[in-house]
Amino acid sequence: MSIAVAASSRRGARQVPLLLRLAARDLRGGISGFGIFIGCIFLGVWAITAVSALSHSLSDGVAREGRTMLGGDVSFARSHSPLSDAERRFFAARGLLSSVAIMRAIARYSDRAGLIEIKAVDSTYPAAGAAGLAPALPLPDILAAVDGVYGMVADEALSAKLDVKLGDRVEIGTSSFELRAFLMSEPDKLAGGIGFGPRVILSHDALRASGLLQPGALVRWINRLTITPARGHAVASDDEATRLIDEANAAFPGAGWEVRTRTNVSPQFSKNVDRLTEFLTLIGLTSLIVGGSGIANAVRGFVERKRMTIATMKALGASGSYVFAETLVEILCIALIGILAGTLAGAIMPLIINSLFGALIPFPLTSALYPQAVASGLIYGLLATLTFALGPLGRVHDISVSGLFRDEIEPSRTRLRWRYRLLIAAVALALLITVLTTSPNLRVAIIYVGATLGSFVVLRLLAGLLVALVRRVPRPHGLTLRLALVEIRRAGTLAPSILLSLGLGLALLVTLAMIDANLRRQIGQQIPGTTPSFFFLDVRAAEASAFQDYLKAHTPEGTVETAPLLRGRVVKVKDRKAEDVHPKDNAAWVLEGDRGITFTSKVPDGSSVVKGTWWSSNYSGEPLVSLDVEIADGLGLNIGDVITVNVLGRELNARIANLRHVNWRTLGINFVLVFSPNTFAGAPYTRLVTLAFPPGNNTARENAILRATAHDYPTITSIKVKDVLDAVSNIISQLAVAIRAASSVALIAAILVLAGAIAAGQRARAYDAVILKTLGATRWRLLAAMVVEYALIGAVAAVFGLLAGAAAAYVIVTRIMAFDFAWIWAQSLAAAGLALVFAVVLGLVGTWRVLGVKPAAMVRSL
Repeated sequence: MSIAVAASSRRGARQVPLLLRLAARDLRGGISGFGIFIGCIFLGVWAITAVSALSHSLSDGVAREGRTMLGGDVSFARSHSPLSDAERRFFAARGLLSSVAIMRAIARYSDRAGLIEIKAVDSTYPAAGAAGLAPALPLPDILAAVDGVYGMVADEALSAKLDVKLGDRVEIGTSSFELRAFLMSEPDKLAGGIGFGPRVILSHDALRASGLLQPGALVRWINRLTITPARGHAVASDDEATRLIDEANAAFPGAGWEVRTRTNVSPQFSKNVDRLTEFLTLIGLTSLIVGGSGIANAVRGFVERKRMTIATMKALGASGSYVFAETLVEILCIALIGILAGTLAGAIMPLIINSLFGALIPFPLTSALYPQAVASGLIYGLLATLTFALGPLGRVHDISVSGLFRDEIEPSRTRLRWRYRLLIAAVALALLITVLTTSPNLRVAIIYVGATLGSFVVLRLLAGLLVALVRRVPRPHGLTLRLALVEIRRAGTLAPSILLSLGLGLALLVTLAMIDANLRRQIGQQIPGTTPSFFFLDVRAAEASAFQDYLKAHTPEGTVETAPLLRGRVVKVKDRKAEDVHPKDNAAWVLEGDRGITFTSKVPDGSSVVKGTWWSSNYSGEPLVSLDVEIADGLGLNIGDVITVNVLGRELNARIANLRHVNWRTLGINFVLVFSPNTFAGAPYTRLVTLAFPPGNNTARENAILRATAHDYPTITSIKVKDVLDAVSNIISQLAVAIRAASSVALIAAILVLAGAIAAGQRARAYDAVILKTLGATRWRLLAAMVVEYALIGAVAAVFGLLAGAAAAYVIVTRIMAFDFAWIWAQSLAAAGLALVFAVVLGLVGTWRVLGVKPAAMVRSL
């Protein structure tokens, strides 16, 4: 037995070089017919590798520039109150301290007024990096007071907004400031978050002179510390930063800081990058899967072209396993062309983008090659190739020599051997495990895999159902329709390939179209008379009544509402620190930074209590809080639980008295956290005031009230809801463009598959065309039959794409984004119509040459 095994092993070892030589010799003739095969693999691998490389590049760039982007090694931020003397002494003893105050205000020039984002800085700003100024003068000199007038630096957008130029004096609050330079770049812009107005930089003294720093004003103080490193080191270590944070929290346990480090500049930004990376990776994987049908078609065509060679090899004694191995080696060699090309093209994307657009991108990218991205592309490309190529290749094992020669007229129906079925299952399982283990969100990955597998099954069933229905349809009288139905039900029909490629591509297109339309609907859906036209911030409690009377006098037709407003941060959920809580995705934002909070003795408009009871108007017991019911569910909270909120540097424990359903769609005065009035007795606060105009074109009235309030109440910040919605819509538009560009890869793969399927069926169609033309059919008759055939198959794919895309969009919008969903069909129907026309046109272009084949030439090739 051992001798036989050894002999068998030696024979196997000798066969490997021969197998490689045969594969290499066969490939000397070129790779004609594999263009679409290589293209499908290239697109998917390129997309996956490029997304992975850009993600690593961005992460490395943020880590490398973290100190510059944060403005130091560690930042301690909180709303309302600057550092106390004790806190300032504590930080100053440990390094270079730089403080920045962030708030919104209204800038006025001549008869114009507009919202601005103020950044008040001290003499050490920027502690890391440099601000780009035009003209390039020292920032302290620009901001200093000259003849009693402080200077300011502004984003160039302010010039367009207020029509100001260098040297003009702009009014902010109760003072005037001279515009002395434009802000061209801001090193710590990412750490400051999204702004809704042009950036204006002032000094701390200038901000105090503006009169904006009233008690309770919505100002955020960010204190950055550049730690003095240990002797012999240029920069403090991460351990030193961690030690400083622990010492600060121990020295000031109730300070209520939001702490950031140079390695964690913006957690929300990092989270968004991870989500976008995952989404784009799945799109790249979708293109590989869509292209899988093209891979399978190309391999079938390859086997078809090699049938004479395979027959000869078997006639000379080659086993079915040997023929399979030899053809597999050839396919893998060809696949490596697409895999390596896609991997290389994707891996160098950070270098290309950085060289071409580095100056325009607001975040840093590192120009480097990442082995992780290369490995990702190689693994996905190889597994996808094997998953879709093994089936067609495995069928050569059991096809007899005589069967290969007569395949032209009687295709083999041999079932695939179990060994190849198990091999396909093993490779597909490896691909599935790779998707699940490399995804940052297992739930999303499972949903994606399930949706993809379900789509494959449904499309296969649809193809089978279409063929079965066509076979049962009574023979139509019209010759054109009869020819079309014959082509659909024949062996080797294009229906499965076209349905798979076009159906998946169209489903992706419809999904993105409906998500985009619903997002825009949510943003733009204002309810006249209910949705506010203005939010007025920093309204002091003492002037709130007079300001409301002022608004009613100037806009008697408007609706004015008001509520107390403070800023607070959730620091504990029950007995757990906020950073140790793992909330659901829809509630995570509540624990990220400061939140607007209020107090009232009655249930706010737009809310309804769904669990628990509201407190009485004269309640005076322990602090109570009302919580949005969906947020409570996301945080794992219920009636009677306690949450801790830090407000004005003081921690408050409040027990949940009730849960509310909040109608956020009104965009009115709604808060996640509403406290009983006794909670903040004696605390300084401002009031939030809203103004809603009745239905109609209110642009002129909005501009008039903006100018009037800016002049008469200069310390009150007026925010036009329309400007905010436009800013958000602009961000969504930019994101949508990026996502559509990435999704186009999958659509291009679908086009390649469709073209490949048509090309693979050309030989059979040529025989049909010759026979039909011999029997008297004209080219135009055959062309009409093809139009009907492709239209029928395309219509089925369009229906699937519409329904599957709408279902996917519904789940994403309602379950993940937690928005209301509207069935907006206009864009989807347009996409389906275009896809149908495209399928017909591409089919005709691909088969037009077949209609011109001469019978004599075809007969001679037999």
